[in-house]
Amino acid sequence: MLRWWSTSWQVRVSALLAVTALAGFTAVSAAPDDGKVIGIWPVGAAVGALLLAPRRWVPAMLAAVVVLALLTVGLGGRPWAVAAGYAVTIGVEVALVWWLLARGRERTWVLQRDADLRRWFVACVIGGAVAAVGSAATSLVTGFGHAAFIALALGTAHLGSLLVLTPLWATLPAHHSIAGRGEYALQWLLITVAAPLVFVAEDTPPLVYLLIPLLAWSALRISAREAIAQMLLLLSLAIVLTTADRGPFAAAPELYGLDRDVRGVLLASFAAVCALIVVPLILRVGESVEMAKEARAERDTLDRIVGSATGVAIIVTDERSRISLFNPGAERMLGYRAEEVLGRSTEMLHSRAAVEAKAAELGVAPDFRSVAAELLRRGAVAVEMSFTRADGVDRTHSMTLSRVTDDQGRVVGYVSTSEDVTDRVETEEALREALQRMQEVDTVKDAFVSSVSHELRTPITSIHGYLEMLQDGTLGELSPPQRSAVEKVASNARRLLGLIDDLLTLSRLQEDGLNLAPRLVDLRKVVDDACAVVQPAAETGGLRLQVRVPDEPVPFLGDRDMLERALVNLVGNAVKFTPAGGEVEVSLSPRDEGSLVVVRDTGIGIPLSEQEHLFTRFFRSSLAQRQAIPGSGLGLSIAHAVVHQHGGSVRVESTEGVGTTFYVDLPALV
Repeated sequence: MLRWWSTSWQVRVSALLAVTALAGFTAVSAAPDDGKVIGIWPVGAAVGALLLAPRRWVPAMLAAVVVLALLTVGLGGRPWAVAAGYAVTIGVEVALVWWLLARGRERTWVLQRDADLRRWFVACVIGGAVAAVGSAATSLVTGFGHAAFIALALGTAHLGSLLVLTPLWATLPAHHSIAGRGEYALQWLLITVAAPLVFVAEDTPPLVYLLIPLLAWSALRISAREAIAQMLLLLSLAIVLTTADRGPFAAAPELYGLDRDVRGVLLASFAAVCALIVVPLILRVGESVEMAKEARAERDTLDRIVGSATGVAIIVTDERSRISLFNPGAERMLGYRAEEVLGRSTEMLHSRAAVEAKAAELGVAPDFRSVAAELLRRGAVAVEMSFTRADGVDRTHSMTLSRVTDDQGRVVGYVSTSEDVTDRVETEEALREALQRMQEVDTVKDAFVSSVSHELRTPITSIHGYLEMLQDGTLGELSPPQRSAVEKVASNARRLLGLIDDLLTLSRLQEDGLNLAPRLVDLRKVVDDACAVVQPAAETGGLRLQVRVPDEPVPFLGDRDMLERALVNLVGNAVKFTPAGGEVEVSLSPRDEGSLVVVRDTGIGIPLSEQEHLFTRFFRSSLAQRQAIPGSGLGLSIAHAVVHQHGGSVRVESTEGVGTTFYVDLPALV
């Protein structure tokens, strides 16, 4: 609720109705005795009474306004029939304007935006139109005055009253005066002095309108309510002087041979013009002040963000690439103080060699403008650019460059953000070099392993052959101790041959793949044969090996030997890492999308943190190492490579101390 003095609404509204009654009676009484109009009746004040009262009291306030209108017009010297018509007209007008301004709700109406200004203007025009129509109808019914002129006079008077007084009851822009004390005093002095001086000249009505620029000056420089107060003061002086037959409005009827009631029309028109100048200017100033506050707040926020971004160099330039902002991050990274670079071209931050190198990379002319244009064309994409510090040291930045445009889309500047990535780039380069060296070492190592494996295979095979001759007695009978020693040597020779075969297989995988010779095979046979190879080891270890395969053939196109070897490695691992009394289960299941081989054991399991390394060459789990379980760490990597080259995949699930399950997915036969 509008609090224009700190008392209850009943007191405020009562006082306003009293003022309305007094001003209305004065307006009617001061009208020419031989005229037919009622002066400028304060209909805008009556609307204020409804706006200030709670909504439930609006009907009572409206009834009070109608009664006051009837009494002030009738007691002011107009026929009671005319007074009744005018009272009804005023009641309808006040109710309609109140509803349009307050939208029928119990709230103070707001006059701060263009939409509010339009609603205010429409409400006042409609109110003036109602007054014109109602007064014309009253004139036609009662025969009092000329209907057309009565409509013009009262319509204009009520429009002026509404335009001038209704802003008093609104929530106006809350900006403060920006005028200095001297300017502020001068404005009030001119308002109080200029109006009487202007009204001295009675033969030049246009001279009165010279007061409007004075009101516009006030509206632009002082607070909203003070500007309206100055307008009310000026209009009050104009009304008083005109009523006293002074000034151009009072003299116009006699000067130009017009009806005396014309002076009221001129005075009301002048009031309407003043309001239509002052109120829109007040709103425009309020919007400008609000926008300026928002802009300052946004600028302050941006300044804080830019100032706190010490890890990022933010450089803003105008449309000619002259630096206008150089944040603390840029100062720290580039070694310049902001005042040293402001107004200078950003070209100073890049050496000629760096620009030419970037131009060659981008495929543009070797100059700064061409490089910048190409970076802008590519959009806000980070690129590496060399910046030269104040001490002459070149540093590599990851930089983005973007245009800054205004509301019309015109380029008004550019902004670049960058981060010093020199250390990261150098580290990445060192890592690339280290990786390249490791790859070279790995290649040499693989070649050495392959060569040594080939060289070892022949003598080991020969040793194994002679051991077999010793075991079967071809070279003579052996004593029991000798036979035991030969069996141990033969066992180790077989392990060496297995290791050599694994190394050679891996070598083939790394060089040119397995060069598979795919044939149509029955996966049931592959699974059975692989398990048969491992069965003796399972029996020796005291394990139960279960094999489940379907009754129907499971065809697959692949290299039978390699597939069997992969399964032998998986099932062999399961047997090797399962303690006595445990169980190993191998199953084959045909599916629409292929076949699934599952190898499940109840062995020692694999720690979760080590499972991602299972298929790495030479990897052996920490549990296997602690329990001294022999192995080369190549079996799983070979199995993984064989399955992968057949278009399949291997995955594992394992829980330490519970067991391990390998899933081999093979694609369908197509």
